[in-house]
Amino acid sequence: MAENVIKIRNVKKVYRMGQEKISAVNNISLNIAYGEICCLLGKSGSGKSTLLNLIAGLEKPTKGSIIFNKCHIERMNEDQLAKFRQQYVGFVFQSYNLLSTLTALENVTLPLIFRKVPVAERNKKAMQMLEAVGLSERANHKPSEMSGGQQQRVSIARAFINSPQVVFADEPTGNLDTKTTYEMMDLITTLAEKNKQTLVIVTHDLEIAEYANRIIHISDGKIEKIEQNTNRKRATIEGGSKK
Repeated sequence: MAENVIKIRNVKKVYRMGQEKISAVNNISLNIAYGEICCLLGKSGSGKSTLLNLIAGLEKPTKGSIIFNKCHIERMNEDQLAKFRQQYVGFVFQSYNLLSTLTALENVTLPLIFRKVPVAERNKKAMQMLEAVGLSERANHKPSEMSGGQQQRVSIARAFINSPQVVFADEPTGNLDTKTTYEMMDLITTLAEKNKQTLVIVTHDLEIAEYANRIIHISDGKIEKIEQNTNRKRATIEGGSKK
């Protein structure tokens, strides 16, 4: 049985809205294994993105524990969390989150700058990642000079450049057309499988969820059901998809 990289135990996240308390995540317990492609699936407002933020250390739980590599991240302070994310985590966002004043190459090198990697080494690694996502010819282009799909490829290159143990993808294809959506999902899952990385996808789209080994259905802040996806959609290393 695969060892777990993340253990979530009785996690709650409660927000206060005036006198009202809203339970965005309500007593969830879940394990995520090393090398697993896992999907948190649910409608808008179901609590899936809040759960991802808690697992990634972007928010603190109101109650419960989140153990990542045997470390309790809910006990970490902001400096410890920043170092933890630099070392272990990559992010792919719906809105790409690229810096508009930087080129594709410069955007991809950002995580390496924070880890104080020398200039020549980080530029070489960034070019290798841009080549891996099919964008080496766009290395000196800024986000405004690229399509949405190209911008997301830059975002994916940035997420994977540190070889993180876990990559979180929050609605990674929400701003893309259908063809580009499948290209991006093929790319993300191929990179994760090739590097034996854990991938946690958040989506409301069942078509996207089909790329996961396991689909966790979230509703009203709770796990509704967990589905083992034995016939999941796979990506070839070349980037084409197949069942």
